Amino acid sequence: MATIRYKGVTVKAITACVPKNISKNSDLTYLIPEEEIQKTVNSIGIREKRYVDEDVTASDLCFKAAERLFEENDIDRNSIDMILFLSQLPDFKIPATAPLLQHRLGLPNTTAALDLSLGCSGYVYALSTAMAYASMPGIDRVLLLDGETFSKIVNRMDKVDAPLYGDAGTATLVEKTNDGSEAVFKLYTDGSGEEAVKIKAGAGRCRTTAENLREHTEKDGSILSDNEVFMNGMEVFNFVMRAVPRSIREVCEAAGADLSGVGHLVLHQANKFMTDFIVKRLKYPVDRVPYCLDRYGNTSSSSVPLTIASELAGTELGDVILSGFGAGLSWGAAYLSLRHCKVSHVIEY
Repeated sequence: MATIRYKGVTVKAITACVPKNISKNSDLTYLIPEEEIQKTVNSIGIREKRYVDEDVTASDLCFKAAERLFEENDIDRNSIDMILFLSQLPDFKIPATAPLLQHRLGLPNTTAALDLSLGCSGYVYALSTAMAYASMPGIDRVLLLDGETFSKIVNRMDKVDAPLYGDAGTATLVEKTNDGSEAVFKLYTDGSGEEAVKIKAGAGRCRTTAENLREHTEKDGSILSDNEVFMNGMEVFNFVMRAVPRSIREVCEAAGADLSGVGHLVLHQANKFMTDFIVKRLKYPVDRVPYCLDRYGNTSSSSVPLTIASELAGTELGDVILSGFGAGLSWGAAYLSLRHCKVSHVIEY
């Protein structure tokens, strides 16, 4: 495991943007028997999700979130030294999306730009990356944009994934500070679990072909192609129960903190059955665990900052634990202060 500590850097602002389009799980009767719909909704905790129009990308949602961040925090665009874009759905394979956002946002040519790609653990990893760069001489402010549009890669006939995934884009500003706060990260990987969540085709090892574009039927009756996301739900659940509570305890231990005294535990919004199980195992107060997946679904890596913007905007924040986990297999936990962070309410696009 990697244990990383940062001093002299902080999260200054967080914003989030979701599409206006709403998809209700009660409308999935074409996929799930009507008598089982409510049971499914109660189990996963998702009533509805947001989805983008065909011509809208994750970077579009992140752009809107960034514009709101600049506006509400009176940020000079020339003060942004680096932009990071995290997504598994970039605009193009080439060029990277971060440079396109640098230009679109009107940031100076002196701004460094870098794309990152990781699954549902991505925000924790990317926030650590942003803090690492902001800790360096010559970089004072890093803009982290995290967005996903899984509606583009989930088959509407997939019984596992169609009820789960939604779209969102977020923006986080990380900068140097003199407040003496410390952030601690624990990052973990187990690549032997690569088959748990996977799109088999469409990249370098298995290019898109007419054959792998054809849909096939899984054992549970789900229909999808190898260019769409597949998830083994039970394998993911077993991994999460085995690894995630332990990682949260370990980040608290590394930070010298008592979990019960942490203000909020912000979990990746996988599904409510899974996250409730984590909270119960940790014996953490459920009223300090914010949820937004009932309205936005599982938005992959962007779910952690989206949950903060949706549920904690306008509240007085202190120390928090962030936890992300998913494809890779990859997971991570962070202990940090949001005491000086301005969180804006979610906007629509």
